[in-house]
Amino acid sequence: MHIPAYAYDTIRAALPRIPTARQVGALVCCLCDEPFGESLAAIPLGPTPTSGLFGCRPCLTRLITQARRARDETLAHDSERVRAETAVWLPARAHHLAHLDSVRQAAEAVAELARAGEVKALRVAWLLVSLESAYTWIPESPEPPAAADREDTALRDEAFRLDLAMIAAREAVAERLAYHLLNEAQPAEPEMCEEFECAEDCSGRHDSTHIDCGPDTVFEDLAEHGITVEQPGLAPLSPELAARLDKARAKDADEHSPLPEIEEWGPTVLAHFGIDADDTDVLVRAAAVGLVAEAWREGPLEAIHAADHGPSDGEIFAQSVDLYRRARAALVAARDSGPEALLAFVAIASDVDLPWAGGSRFALRTMPSGPVAEFVQHVDDRVWFTAEVMREQGWRAGLLHRAASAVFKAPHHFGMPGWPETVASAMERLAAPGPTDRPEVLSDSAQVEAALLEAPDRLGVDALDWLSEHVLLA
Repeated sequence: MHIPAYAYDTIRAALPRIPTARQVGALVCCLCDEPFGESLAAIPLGPTPTSGLFGCRPCLTRLITQARRARDETLAHDSERVRAETAVWLPARAHHLAHLDSVRQAAEAVAELARAGEVKALRVAWLLVSLESAYTWIPESPEPPAAADREDTALRDEAFRLDLAMIAAREAVAERLAYHLLNEAQPAEPEMCEEFECAEDCSGRHDSTHIDCGPDTVFEDLAEHGITVEQPGLAPLSPELAARLDKARAKDADEHSPLPEIEEWGPTVLAHFGIDADDTDVLVRAAAVGLVAEAWREGPLEAIHAADHGPSDGEIFAQSVDLYRRARAALVAARDSGPEALLAFVAIASDVDLPWAGGSRFALRTMPSGPVAEFVQHVDDRVWFTAEVMREQGWRAGLLHRAASAVFKAPHHFGMPGWPETVASAMERLAAPGPTDRPEVLSDSAQVEAALLEAPDRLGVDALDWLSEHVLLA
């Protein structure tokens, strides 16, 4: 006789707590105590077919029927409960999903308005405040009933999409307000309207929407506020450069150095041009100028400069000043960290996406790929040679080598001992009667002289273009 699983508990509850010997001996039914015989077969209830307790078919049939009815009643009751819970749960779920969706759409709309730039900054700020309020007022997610589908992830997914939309909205508004403050602090530049082909009613304000300060500026700015954040170390070498360095290290000990006599003739040559090779600071400055001139300014950049839509003289000068600072920092770092520190200079000098210094909108990515690829390789090769000199002959030898490049290729550039004399000559020419179309930023001679001596790129590419055009920095 088959006994269904749902009847086990009912039968078990009907068994006697203390069975008699006759019941254990399979002489009588343990449920009705009727004797087994030809008309009443014994059905084993376990634990084995030949031992334990035994019941008769009528008793077991009655108990199975009773268990089935109880099961059906329970299922009917559970079904009613599930229907009642579902009737409450589904509308609550749908309402919460709709609430999340409406706030998400609002967040996307705020982000779009902030990016478009047509809505005033103050209004954008209020939009974010009201959006944050709507986000805060979203109630807690309703708890699903026990009978609900536990695999239903719609609530969690919609909440995640809302969080992403809120992050995007906050980012867009923060960027809009940050640039609004920066642009409001800048003076009008009506002299730039012609170059930018502005409308006739232009106010002279030319707002910036993207400023790239490079990878290190934020750490320097925070340090001014007393906050020190440890910067990431040098990036791992590329397989190509690592192979090149390994090959260099594998040279035989008796192989000639790249510049075997640099320590002998280098100081003499530099002294001839007024550079004291024993003054480490002066030597590093000159080496930085030489590194920029040799690795960046010379060679393929000439073709890029001469091409249509290539960088102007002012843009090249501003960028060379910025790279001089980076080259100087990399050379100083190479003293303790080794020649690999020069890779930080390579990363910036050959970055095709980085807008150039001085407020320039130029980036190498805008030029044909052929000359740009040649330029990037040129930078890598020249800096690699400098690193090789340092590795083979020492840090000072690398400085002497690049300082020698500077005295021949850029003796009057920013960073060289002769730069103050160049500035003095430029200021004399600037003071003399001349063109009346000079940019307003060049009207204060004292400020112009200070900027030229300390940070020429601060004047901006337009002023530097004007100075270059009128041969003031020749």
